[in-house]
Amino acid sequence: MRLRLGHEWQVFAWTLAAGSPALATAIVLLWLAPLALPARLTLAALLTAAWIACALLARRTVERPLQTLANLLSALREGDFSFRAHVEPPSSGALAELQREVNALATTLQQQRMWATEATLLLRKVMDAVDVAVFAFDDTRKLRLVNRAGESLLGEPSERLLARRAEDLGLAFALGGDSPRIVTVDLPGGGGRWEVRRGDFRQGGLPLDLVVLSNVSRALREEERQAWQRLVRVLSHELNNSLAPIRSIAGSLTSLLTREPRPDDWLADAQRGLVVVGSRAESLTRFLEGYATLARLPAPRLASVDLAPLVERVASLETRVSVRVTGGPAASIEADSDQVEHLLINLLRNAAEATLTTGGHIEIGWRVSSGPMPVLALWIDDQGPGIANPANLFVPFFTTKPQGSGIGLALARQVAEAHGGTLTLANREDAPGARALLRLPVAAPAGGGPT
Repeated sequence: MRLRLGHEWQVFAWTLAAGSPALATAIVLLWLAPLALPARLTLAALLTAAWIACALLARRTVERPLQTLANLLSALREGDFSFRAHVEPPSSGALAELQREVNALATTLQQQRMWATEATLLLRKVMDAVDVAVFAFDDTRKLRLVNRAGESLLGEPSERLLARRAEDLGLAFALGGDSPRIVTVDLPGGGGRWEVRRGDFRQGGLPLDLVVLSNVSRALREEERQAWQRLVRVLSHELNNSLAPIRSIAGSLTSLLTREPRPDDWLADAQRGLVVVGSRAESLTRFLEGYATLARLPAPRLASVDLAPLVERVASLETRVSVRVTGGPAASIEADSDQVEHLLINLLRNAAEATLTTGGHIEIGWRVSSGPMPVLALWIDDQGPGIANPANLFVPFFTTKPQGSGIGLALARQVAEAHGGTLTLANREDAPGARALLRLPVAAPAGGGPT
């Protein structure tokens, strides 16, 4: 096996080799000089010792900074960033530059570790401060991380929880199913309705499943209470509007029928009263049917729908005002064609009724955003008087039209949200009128610019 010398010994050997011609020449000259033999041997020994000493000094000069750098790199590998290589300010050359760069690397690593430590401490503080339970499971479904809220929810300290399986902790439901979703759970530290969110991250190079449980019982109860209040308020208003005249007419008819003798036109009065009662009863029926429509909207049956033909078909249904389809890039959406068509018809009808009051036309166009999750933005612009009270636009049964039902926009927004989209209605900034903006996920975009 070939023996390879270390770098410093190679420097020593090459230094000896470089000085050997001069040493040989000096010894030959000493041997030819008119000196006594002892003097010649003494001088030759001194020259040889100086030659070897210079080679050893060269080796030492190279070895010391390399050993310093090796010690510094070893300290960095072990996580000790306090060591630095000593470099004299006037020093120059490749070796001095290397020492300065290693010192700079140590400083950078020290700062990064300090920032990472501070970020970790901040994360732990935040995790302990939030009132949501945070868990992390490895690929064997064993718990590897839990915050204080998670300990409280499970009713045990982290020392007893870590390394236990999700099934043993009663959290197996959190590692499957949709995310986010609302579930009803009963755990040692609390029960009720919880929102489950799930994600993944890496810690120490190992993949972990992150589970976040948020107690939404109180928020949902508050939302339900407000929803019931709004429902009762709307129902009370509409019922009172219908029952008040019915009660008044019923009293008048009772008084009319019990009067003796009855007036000559009592039959006509009774018929008119009954017509009013029937009209108000029919209004109440329409009102309740409207609520039933909002409550029983079926889940959309998704299929690929070409956008342009759908918009052209809806636009052709409106004949009262001019509808211009400016169009956009070819695109298709995953949607329930019937529901989206009904949504667009409602929006177009509203735009037409607003435009009829001032004259003008309606424009329909769309764009498709670029990116990994493209979104369709479809707008319907009218040239009407604009929106006077935008706060109540999507409140069921709120309407400013004499014959309006007040459920068109509420139903349209419900359809948009059921498709994972949004619907907004606002006054236009570039011209008089309003803009209805519908955003929906795109199934197969064929191009387009940013929205």
